[in-house]
Amino acid sequence: MELAVVDRFLLLGILPPEGDITTLRIVRDLRRDLGFSEEELEAFKIKLHKDTGQVQWDVTTATSKEVPVGPKAHSLIAEALKKLSKEKKLRADHLDLYDRFVEED
Repeated sequence: MELAVVDRFLLLGILPPEGDITTLRIVRDLRRDLGFSEEELEAFKIKLHKDTGQVQWDVTTATSKEVPVGPKAHSLIAEALKKLSKEKKLRADHLDLYDRFVEED
């Protein structure tokens, strides 16, 4: 699945921190695939502002990345987004991801 830098950061932030062994392995693999290489960090000029916790990058150099998302990973992401929606914690930034992962179900 083609994912923009913002999508990757958002997905990294909603993956479940705990679960059964299968869930944890899928999350581990997703975190690895969604993460950023040293080359990407440099090329996209990704910076974390320690005082605010916000991440900033150069949108003119940032490119999308093809990230493998299998059916179980897709389901985990959809469930995480549904949970945020149910808890009324879904943000406007999540809308595109929600449409891509939940509306397809």
